[in-house]
Amino acid sequence: MTRPDAIRRIGFLGTGIMGAPMARNLARAGFEVTAWNRDPAKAERLSADGVAIAGSAAEAAAGRDAVVMMLSSGPVCDEVLFGDGGAMEAMRSGSMLIVMSSIPVETAKAQAERAGRAGIAYLDAPVSGGEVGAEAASLSIMIGGSAEHVAAADPIFRAMGKPVHIGPVGTGELTKLVNQLTVASTIVAVAEALLLARQGGADIARVREALMAGFAGSRILDLHGQRMIEGAFEPGGPAKYQVKDTSAARVTATALGLDLPMLNLADRLFGDLVAHGGGDLDHSAVFLELSRRNGLPPEEYAPLTA
Repeated sequence: MTRPDAIRRIGFLGTGIMGAPMARNLARAGFEVTAWNRDPAKAERLSADGVAIAGSAAEAAAGRDAVVMMLSSGPVCDEVLFGDGGAMEAMRSGSMLIVMSSIPVETAKAQAERAGRAGIAYLDAPVSGGEVGAEAASLSIMIGGSAEHVAAADPIFRAMGKPVHIGPVGTGELTKLVNQLTVASTIVAVAEALLLARQGGADIARVREALMAGFAGSRILDLHGQRMIEGAFEPGGPAKYQVKDTSAARVTATALGLDLPMLNLADRLFGDLVAHGGGDLDHSAVFLELSRRNGLPPEEYAPLTA
């Protein structure tokens, strides 16, 4: 068992939009952090925050008390963990692997099984809160795994946000899928509402202001509604990752024998946004896809064709 006071040295794999501030907050909390990213420049910028930079994932993982992964997908996590020269081979028995990426439930369970055979504790701990939450160390962290392992990793999680232990391995990722279903459906609803208001001749900034004071008010209307109004679709959460999660949620729902119409619709809309060139835009850019679907002039959704 890895004791909480034994976790001081952390390998951090994946320092993109979310990972970089998460690694930075761990270093600020007093952990010895060694980071790796496929694009070295994205890791090197953390050196000013006291983060050591590794030349490979295996180097970042070697001899560490815990390894945190914040990569883009299940296949990428598997490749970095189990590929030639992979990180898991370099990890020591008795250490802990914390996968904070959004990956399929079955992928998390399979990773946990392989980790267990190597004597490595495993937690699936995806997050919600976006870049803002990552910067502010206020992420919602949804954790699957044993209570013993969650207790051991608690100082790590609290350096990045608010941890909630959901249940056994896989339930963290399941909760993330539930989160993404809720987020995706709400973004679509906000986009449709603002598009309807705009085409009806209303000032959508004033519409948003009015809605925020009532039952329709939400964090998504607040933040993503403003992005839609301004046409500011630089990615906090890229649409291509939204599709990854809604698609994984559909697979899980099908396996459970569930028909979820809102999930199916949201997945299709975000899939169309990606197919029409918006994969690297923020997921709030589904507003642009709805404009395109309704035959509005190209200038109305220019960022998709720029």
